[in-house]
Amino acid sequence: MTDVTPFLWFDDAAEEAVTFYTALIPGSEIVSLGRYPDEVPGMGGKVMHVHFRLAGRDYLGMDAGPQFPFTEAVSLYVSCGGQAEVDRYWDALVADGGEEQPCGWLKDRWGLSWQIIPDRLIELIRHPDPEIAHRAVQAMLRMRRIDIGALEDAVAAR
Repeated sequence: MTDVTPFLWFDDAAEEAVTFYTALIPGSEIVSLGRYPDEVPGMGGKVMHVHFRLAGRDYLGMDAGPQFPFTEAVSLYVSCGGQAEVDRYWDALVADGGEEQPCGWLKDRWGLSWQIIPDRLIELIRHPDPEIAHRAVQAMLRMRRIDIGALEDAVAAR
């Protein structure tokens, strides 16, 4: 069986980021971490490879310099059961230099994009009544952090 595992290229903060992510997300852990030998110019002691799990899913990462920064073309999607969970992840990930983006997206302080999405948003935008789905999408488009109460108000409006 072939495995496909996301691999994250960090400038020089893989250990800090992965330690933060695994502490934030339940069911997460650092599996292994190896460092560049001191003989590698400019890289000695930095993370050559890190294997970690977020909510039971495997990821790999490394420190490799600023040549290839993260972009919004790849993001980590966090499915949240309610507003308290949305708020907890949102607040933690935008802290210390993160950046809010539209429609439930954000960038953390290392530039990695995340989608912090409550399950209720998905239910509403997939609603069988197209008018309800439309109102949910329109409300979402005006938000940064998704506010479930505001979504419910928007779909209830006539």
